[in-house]
Amino acid sequence: MKTEPDATSKATLRILVVDDHPVVRQGLVMTLGRHPGFSVCGEAASLPEALDAIAKNPPDLVLSDLVLEGASGLDLIKEIRARHPGVPALILSMHDEEVYSERVLRAGARGYLMKNEHPDRIVEGILTVLKGEIAISEKMKAKILGRMAGSREAKQGFSVDRLTDRELEVFRLVGEGLSTRKMADKLSLSIKTIEAHIAHVKRKLGTESGRELQLRAFNWIADSGSRRPPV
Repeated sequence: MKTEPDATSKATLRILVVDDHPVVRQGLVMTLGRHPGFSVCGEAASLPEALDAIAKNPPDLVLSDLVLEGASGLDLIKEIRARHPGVPALILSMHDEEVYSERVLRAGARGYLMKNEHPDRIVEGILTVLKGEIAISEKMKAKILGRMAGSREAKQGFSVDRLTDRELEVFRLVGEGLSTRKMADKLSLSIKTIEAHIAHVKRKLGTESGRELQLRAFNWIADSGSRRPPV
């Protein structure tokens, strides 16, 4: 007697969904579940949960937010590249692609999509990555090619491009008004390390006082739409 293939057959693409907002995560699971070729093989809200899920039930692709519980999506990408180099990652975020997409690609992800994209575009991005290609917007493709060509516009760059991934995360938290202690707790770092990052950010951006840095970070968040949505 002939039986129908189950949802976890090799023809089904297995996806791990990583997002620390339960409502968003469930929405993604429902969206992906409507596609006949996809199977959500796991969910995670944090970096440790995601790595544990990959080790126990390896997916064909990891679809992750950029900000997770106690860590950055950039950290997750780097860990996946080091521990599971055969598993591609696609970032789905509400943060400005002009600031983060190149960082995400440098960290080892295979694409960057904004959360305000139509669900069909997310499905298209997943399929693009699984074909071995990069999934980013046409605008970012043009920007990256411009930088590679050394155009004047590309050379001007965006001021925060000079910051490391961790410094950019600290800069964003400064703009959100977090104290040094809260930043240390959130990023699982010491207060001295946070203070060192802040000092580096101030030097690189040419700001002298903490108040000036906070104002600049707040304005950057407002201009770029990089503020994190409320839980």
